[in-house]
Amino acid sequence: MRDNPVKLKLKRGEAVFGTMAFEFFVPGLPQMVKAAGAEFILFDMEHSGLGFETLKELVAACRGIGLVPMVRVPSAQYQFIARALDIGAMGIMVPMVASAEEAEFIVSCTRYPPHGRRGAAFGFAHDDYESGDVAEKMYLANERVIVMPLIETKEGIDDIDRIAAVPGVDVLWLGHFDLTNFLGIPAQFKHAKYAKAIDRLCAAAKKHGKVLACMSGSDDWSREYWEKGFRLFAAGVDGHLLQNALRQSLATLNGLDSAKPKRKAGKR
Repeated sequence: MRDNPVKLKLKRGEAVFGTMAFEFFVPGLPQMVKAAGAEFILFDMEHSGLGFETLKELVAACRGIGLVPMVRVPSAQYQFIARALDIGAMGIMVPMVASAEEAEFIVSCTRYPPHGRRGAAFGFAHDDYESGDVAEKMYLANERVIVMPLIETKEGIDDIDRIAAVPGVDVLWLGHFDLTNFLGIPAQFKHAKYAKAIDRLCAAAKKHGKVLACMSGSDDWSREYWEKGFRLFAAGVDGHLLQNALRQSLATLNGLDSAKPKRKAGKR
């Protein structure tokens, strides 16, 4: 079975950068983001309407190009987590994780017995349809998966020390927008309540040796959260990246057009 280069880098304390996909679920997307320098792509199933049939094709398109496929499942349910893994996802993000007990259940869904409850199916997508020793495959699968609870509620912050202490949790992913919502300060990322929550998240990650991660929508955000100790970044989402690039190009063209001398009415 293939290893997970993203997890190996994180275990060595190195930074990893990729992006998120919410809209453009097309066969060429994995190669496009790989060619741009991304090390992973995180497919969203929570907000996008993405289904498993399409997801399976997208994950397959990551095979052989050195791009690590990861998935945000809709919720902390076994059938979502196990299916995403079986079609080849190497990282699982779960939204709204609010307690250590929930984190423990999520980890159990990503591990084969006796370490968890993941059901057995071998010679399929997740092991590249290869034959081989089943016990070795289970060990390698357990080792390569990245478990990423999304910390985005007041309850998650309140229990963050216990969540971070759960064995098998690799990454604490900040859900910054929802966190402000649940703190009662929507989109107020400079608010003292939000800053205090981030401090608690960072302290728990440092104490328990977990990686801090977030989605970054700007260069300033990347610099700020790098200084806080974040080392796993998703650089924007596909739709916003397209809009921003298009907006910039159109602004340039409109600037050229506005600077052009205008003909007076009636002149030819």
